[in-house]
Amino acid sequence: MDRLIYTAMTGASQALEQQATVANNLANASTTGFKAQLSAFRQVPMSFEDQSADGTTRTFVLSSTPTADYSAGPITQTGNPTDVAIQGPGWLSVQTQDGGEAYTRAGNLHVDANGQLVTANNLPVLGNSGPLSIPPGAQVSIGKDGTISALVPGDPPTAIATVDQLKLVNPDPATLTRGDDGLFRTADGDPAEADPNVVVAGGALEGSNVNAVSAMVSMIANARQFQMQTKLMESADQNDQSANKLLSFS
Repeated sequence: MDRLIYTAMTGASQALEQQATVANNLANASTTGFKAQLSAFRQVPMSFEDQSADGTTRTFVLSSTPTADYSAGPITQTGNPTDVAIQGPGWLSVQTQDGGEAYTRAGNLHVDANGQLVTANNLPVLGNSGPLSIPPGAQVSIGKDGTISALVPGDPPTAIATVDQLKLVNPDPATLTRGDDGLFRTADGDPAEADPNVVVAGGALEGSNVNAVSAMVSMIANARQFQMQTKLMESADQNDQSANKLLSFS
């Protein structure tokens, strides 16, 4: 009974954890620049030398380091001059509340009351010279290389000036970790170097790469898996009760 019930318990626990991951992905199916979270599990043999020839008595299920699906999402034209979408690999750099640096693909940017270019969560967007500031009332345009140009109202078109350039990075995905705030950071915490090969599209946004249909199918499969594991635990309990009855008659 011990081997069955604890093995089934770990399977049920990980099925619930995977279900939570799928539910989070599905909830973000329409979130700009969202990258689907992937669940990974591994088997862990448990052993006692006095119970079997090879020492293995049962195999539990444990979650391993979760990762993300870094494939690109669909790009939609919005016409908003401060919107930007990464084309291919790459990330936008933002300044976190603690003054650190993090990375996102969500390019729905806007200029706040202080004239700073910020994300939808009001985090300052970083340029090559630090947080980006836009002249008051200026018309903004973003080039393919992330160069931000501004035209102050009343000035002729020839007076357009370069403000700065978005800090676009492309670190190795294996070195990135997702935080609870949905932003990605390097594993060692060091800022990534700017990559001139990253290309952006102005006036466009990248959508979530979550496939809603696949996520729904995964939810159904996880529910069935959890149900199967709980049935095994019920069977283990019934077997235990039957064994106790037999022992009481002996």
